[in-house]
Amino acid sequence: MRHTRAAGSIALMPVTHRLLAVTVAVLWGVNFVAIDAALDQFPPMLAVALRFAVIAVPTVLLVPRPRVPVRWLLLYGAGFGTLQFVFLYAGMAAGMPAGLASLVLQCSAPFTVLLGALLLREPLRARQVVGIVGAVVGLVVVGRERGAATGLAPFLLVVAGGLGWAFGNLGNRLAVAGNRDVKPLHLVLWMSVVPPLPMLAASLVFEGPTAIGDSLATIGSRTGLLAVLGIAYTVLLGTLLGSGLWTALMARHPAGRVAPYSMLVPVVGITAAWLLLDETPTWTELAGSALVVAGVLWASTRGRPLRRERRQESVVSTGSTTGG
Repeated sequence: MRHTRAAGSIALMPVTHRLLAVTVAVLWGVNFVAIDAALDQFPPMLAVALRFAVIAVPTVLLVPRPRVPVRWLLLYGAGFGTLQFVFLYAGMAAGMPAGLASLVLQCSAPFTVLLGALLLREPLRARQVVGIVGAVVGLVVVGRERGAATGLAPFLLVVAGGLGWAFGNLGNRLAVAGNRDVKPLHLVLWMSVVPPLPMLAASLVFEGPTAIGDSLATIGSRTGLLAVLGIAYTVLLGTLLGSGLWTALMARHPAGRVAPYSMLVPVVGITAAWLLLDETPTWTELAGSALVVAGVLWASTRGRPLRRERRQESVVSTGSTTGG
């Protein structure tokens, strides 16, 4: 009886759990404003290295490594941690507004579905195809409008970040497949061990010691202190608290009941960027954004999945979404 009530509809989730899901969406949406603050001080690759180094050091010292194949842990870390954030940060540094970045990054969902079908031979349902087409149309609308304003490169960089996130999702899926003993939050933490050293090396090569030194030398300035607060937010609130709450919700409810709340992330991101950064999207961008959200939501949900599929979906989805 309890399982039936939990799987019935979003409305049957306890009010406190719905409020927690909304809280996570708010934390992840504001995350993009925090990233913007960090990029005002640090070069993109260095910012990624610092973000994950803060998590990686205590993880290696204090958290047992999950018993998953190393290759899938590396794929998860390389896709979700390295490629997603280096392209996201680079796109935002090149001019992609924080609010729209939170929306465009949702392209990871249709990318994940397509990669799962192509590489893992997972069935592709008609509902997913319709949702993917709708999301792609929305992205094209946003991309054309954004390209006219700032050029197409920042938009494409964030799309590449979404593709990186999708590869990371495949690594996550393969790591936990058939292994119920994996603690999802531990997997997220150990994923964070992968990016720091490659990103620091890339920063030294492509951004240069001078840019790194200058950003560290002026860290005591107002901009520097705001950047440190931004990184602290992404680590403590965006990753640890947000992912922790999301993991707990996924463990208690079918993924199809919890996952739709992630669609609030770009709504919060755009609103927070408007209030805090004075970013005002055009009506065309808002229309395209609505198409993306609707398409992703439609492709990510289904009518009545089998009990076995619900359980597998719950395991796969936990820890895969951080909203930046």
